Formats: sequence, C-alpha cells, structure tokens
Amino acid sequence: MNNGPAVNAGIDAALAQAWETIRAGLRRSIGVRTFDGWLKPLTLGDCDLASGTLKLVAPSEFMANWATTHFVDHLLQGWRALLPQVRHVSIVSASGSERPALFSGAATAVPVEAVTEAAAPAADDGVRCGTPLEARYTFDSFVVGKANEVAYNAARTLAEGGKLVFNPLFLHGGTGLGKTHLMHAIGHEHLARHPGAKVVYMSAEKFMFEFVAAMRAKDTFSFKQRLRAADVLMIDDVQFIAGKESTQEEFFHTMNELISAGRRLVISADRSPQDLDGIESRILSRLSWGLVADVNPADFELRLNILMRKLQGMPQAQVPQDVVMFLARRISANVRELEGALNRVVAYAALSGKPVDIDFTQATLADILRANQRRVTIDEIQRKVSDHYRIRQAEMSSARRAREVARPRQVAMYLAKQLTPRSLPEIGRRFGGRDHTTVIHAVKQIEKLRQTDAELDADVRLLIRQLEG
Repeated sequence: MNNGPAVNAGIDAALAQAWETIRAGLRRSIGVRTFDGWLKPLTLGDCDLASGTLKLVAPSEFMANWATTHFVDHLLQGWRALLPQVRHVSIVSASGSERPALFSGAATAVPVEAVTEAAAPAADDGVRCGTPLEARYTFDSFVVGKANEVAYNAARTLAEGGKLVFNPLFLHGGTGLGKTHLMHAIGHEHLARHPGAKVVYMSAEKFMFEFVAAMRAKDTFSFKQRLRAADVLMIDDVQFIAGKESTQEEFFHTMNELISAGRRLVISADRSPQDLDGIESRILSRLSWGLVADVNPADFELRLNILMRKLQGMPQAQVPQDVVMFLARRISANVRELEGALNRVVAYAALSGKPVDIDFTQATLADILRANQRRVTIDEIQRKVSDHYRIRQAEMSSARRAREVARPRQVAMYLAKQLTPRSLPEIGRRFGGRDHTTVIHAVKQIEKLRQTDAELDADVRLLIRQLEG
C-alpha cells in the first residue's frame, strides 16, 4: 500500500504512538519491575499492515523467547484494542540483524538497549556516550507559545555556545510538553555551531544503570571520564534517581565538575527543584543555581499552531479546519498526545479510505477523547480560584466566613461540581470536611449570582476557560 511519504509517515507515527500507549498500560498492569526487566527493552520492528503482522525486537534471543512465552498475549490484546489492523505480534531477537526501519523519512535514534559494548563508540565521540539525538527534535520543529517561550529562549541561549549567563538550565513540566524536544534541540544546535563539541544526552535512569554497571565492572573511571569530558551534558527526568544514594553521589560530583569547568549542563524533571522528593538538598541547591524554566501545558492557541505546523508536513492529508479546531479544543493533556491523535486520524483515514470529518474523528479517537474529559481536579480548581482572588489556597479548607474568603470558596465549589465527576460529599470533604448541603447551597448561590452579577459571571467564565485549557 503506497499512500505517499507524508501519509506513510502518519501511519508510522500512529504505530509509534500506539506502542507508547501499550507500553504505559502494560507498565501499570504487570508492575514496574516486571515491565522494566522484560518489556521495556522491546522496540518496534517491521509492521506489514497487509497481513496484519507486527514485529517487536528484543536485544537477545533469551529475552525474545521469554517475552513470547509470557507476554505475547498481553501485547496482542493491547495492539488489537488500539489498532485492529494488527492481528499478529511476533517477538524476534536483534542478534545478527539490524533493527528494521519503521519510521519514514527522518533518521531515527538507535534504541539504548540495542547498543552493546562491542558496538560502543570511541570515548571521544561525545554524542554517542549517551542516547543518540533524535533527528526530528530541533528548534525549527518546536512550536513556541506563551506556555513555553521562556524555556525555549533559555534553551537557544545555552545552545548557541556564547558566554554562559546561567548554568545549569533546569527544565520542568509535565509529561509530553516538550522538555525532551528542547534538550535534543540544544544538542543539535550546539553541534551545528561547534562541530567538534562533545554532547551527551541520557535519561537519569540510564545514568543510574550505566553507573551501577561501571561499579560492578570496577571501571567507574571510564564512566566518569566520558561524562565529565562533555561540553554539553543533558540528563532527562532527574526525578528517577530519587532515593538512589550512590547514584546521587556520583551525579552531584559530575555536576560540580562540569559547572566548575564552565561546561554546559541541562537537567529536566517533572517538577521544580523545590518540589522534588528524595533528592539530596545539596543537589537541589545546585539545580537552582542557574535558570529554572517551566514548560507549561499548551493553551488552545499553541495547540492549534502545533497541529497546523504538523499538517504542513502532511500535504497529502485532507484534514478540514473544523477537525483541527476540534482536536485542539478537546485534547489538552499534552502535546505528545495531541500529535498522536492527529497521526491516528490521518493513518486511519488512509487505511480505511474514508474522509476525515468530525464524526470520523470522534469514532477514531473515542478512547483518547474519553480520557481527556473531566481531567480537571479539585486541587487545580482551588489553586486557580485562590490565585484569581488573591487569597491563600489554605482558605479553601478554613473555617473563616469573611466575604473575601467565602465567595471564592463558593465559586470553587461550584466549579468542582461543574468540571469534575466528584460527588457532593466528596467535594465537601475536600473543602475542609464540609457537609454536602453546604456544597449544594454554594452551587445554587453562584448559579443565582451569575444571572445578576456580571462581574462574577465574567470571573467564572474566565476560570472555566483557564481550567479547561
């Protein structure tokens, strides 16, 4: 089946998105330890949609046999749920053969698990000491908006290689918002400007595994030498070393060496340094030395721009403007999920031969749309309302009845009833253990006031827009 490179790229991306969703589901269902030991190393191989056969690649024959015996049914069930066109799943060994190319067009990074000591690059090849940079993740392909412009500008400044204004750069934000994209873009930009530079990117999890392996092999010197010789070192998802004392010790000394030598350090996490639990205070102090930049969830305008940019790379895909608007409005969790949804719509349309419209999109993305409904939490509502009315969030649960506190509390209760699936008693408990009748009174009061108080109605409308993204 030949749909042209743009549509094929959409199909490939849909497969990759489905694989990430399946992996996340299996990690929850079978447990983190089992998943990390046996299924995490699997990578996508060939997919023949004509026969409905998908190959997954394991780094060894033993792992391929074990995964086939114990998990192939789980994997097939997951694939059939997301992509019914996949009817057979086989797990093969990477030994003696290259990983089949899945993604169309752009070169892709070799999976970390497939890199063996025999194939390891020379110590002076800084780019490949960690995980190879993803070709797609550049500054040119990053869509900038209010939610991420500070992080983007900071990343560009650090990547250009001029005088160090801040070091390290600490990026934080939720999953799928663009932190990893920015880190890869820093690597590409720095190498383009300084071709002989040594750039190392790796996850904190890989940092820990390689350090432990070096200790077992009694060769920590080589590990330290590789990382501390980097001109730019980037460690992703540093929260994963929480509670790992020996790893944190090495991480601390690596940070010190790089900062003292004037080399560039980029760290990312899912929260700010002050909110990281299980990380030594001396590490948190150094993480806060430089620039801490948050990557916030994309607002509607940014989500729309991201979809339009992605469609520019799919000239053969026929996606009406109302569908693009629908996706931008309904899928607000993260950018990765938004792009994956577009990929799936384009791929399913190509596979089925059906035109893309709202009904087709809703049917194709039924599971994603359900997951994106009612995601607003009571805690988010309390925080947003407190910020809007300039009161402490603790007042939401306090016994104070002063008007400047009671009215915002009623607004928050009203929004909790409108925007979350929580029951009235549960909402009351979240507001200082109040009775459900108090919540009912608050909801009726705000409903009544919205009819007569234009200022209050405007406040509520603004808060709803902000909470729903």
